[in-house]
Amino acid sequence: MKIKPFSTELFFALYEFTAAHMLSSSDCETMSVGELLQKSGRSASDLGQLQLGYTESQGNPAYRKLVCQLYQDVTPEDVVILTSPVEGIYLTMQTLLNPADHVIALGPAYDALHNVAEHLCGQLDLWQLQPTSTSWQLDFDSLNLMISPRTRLIIVNFPHNPTGFQPTPEEFHLLLQIAEENDCWVFCDEIYRGLETGLQEQLSIPSAADCFEKAIVLNGLSKTYGLPGLRAGWLVVRDSALRNQLIGWKHYTTICPSAPTEFLAMQALQVHKQLAIDSSQLVAANLREFDAFVQQYPGHIRWRAPQAGSTALAEIRLDAFNGALPEPVDTVSDYCHLLAKQHGILLLPGVCLGGPANSVRIGLGRRGFSTALQAWRATGHFLSH
Repeated sequence: MKIKPFSTELFFALYEFTAAHMLSSSDCETMSVGELLQKSGRSASDLGQLQLGYTESQGNPAYRKLVCQLYQDVTPEDVVILTSPVEGIYLTMQTLLNPADHVIALGPAYDALHNVAEHLCGQLDLWQLQPTSTSWQLDFDSLNLMISPRTRLIIVNFPHNPTGFQPTPEEFHLLLQIAEENDCWVFCDEIYRGLETGLQEQLSIPSAADCFEKAIVLNGLSKTYGLPGLRAGWLVVRDSALRNQLIGWKHYTTICPSAPTEFLAMQALQVHKQLAIDSSQLVAANLREFDAFVQQYPGHIRWRAPQAGSTALAEIRLDAFNGALPEPVDTVSDYCHLLAKQHGILLLPGVCLGGPANSVRIGLGRRGFSTALQAWRATGHFLSH
């Protein structure tokens, strides 16, 4: 059985490493190995002395202990260190799902959160976020209609990629209550956790790992902490039987984490609070700038400002752009390809993530964001406004 193409990664493969201006990144600004070591008080010689032998399949105990400090009610035994965050999606779906199972997945979302589950069971319903005039919202009536005795798993990610939606504490607990009442597992991708920019402190939600025994939580250092090149991630699985089965699948994939990645990830976790603050401040500044940009060109772009995370969806009003193009394009995806090929500006079509056909993902975590916006303005595509 063939799995669906990975639309997001296929699009980025065309342009990500050649485009001069990135407007659609999901991660936050990164740093060099030297900078990370300096922040954590270590040196390059410490890294140089590392032995490149096999590591423990479940992960270095000291690393797992550092991960636990991000939660309230998690032990080192609950943590499984990954070789890449996306490995956690694959391992979970392989461990949990059988062909007769039914899955409900929040949409739109990163392709892997939908496609792996659908590949394994073929019974996946999308629980789509609903747009309002200014934001996004969960439709619990729709969820209750979808759920059935065959529903094995509900997949969500908060803060949400790509919309930047964050549920209220009451909504989050209602979701977990529905899962519990229907004896469902919840897979919660929390890789943007810590980027609750603009939210009042009392509206922050806890980790699902601290609230629900049948939650499986994915996190890592790629987004909030700006270290995607490390490929550092982990799962929190509190059910010991399921965790052992999952580690069994890990033996057939990557066996164990990379020793250099574990070392550097431990340094990052030593200073994770400062890394998150730096990313949040950058996201907040870029959010303000893009909001002003949208207000300057309301005939061309509309958006619902994100509540959390480093991404958002913006609607492209193609008729307005076509008025300034030498030849009109038929779809927003066509426009994204044109921007990348002719101007070196990268916007991800929202359809890659299962979003509306007229949408693009905006990435708010990079230092070059302002320069990229200036380059977009300089294309002349906004002159018809």
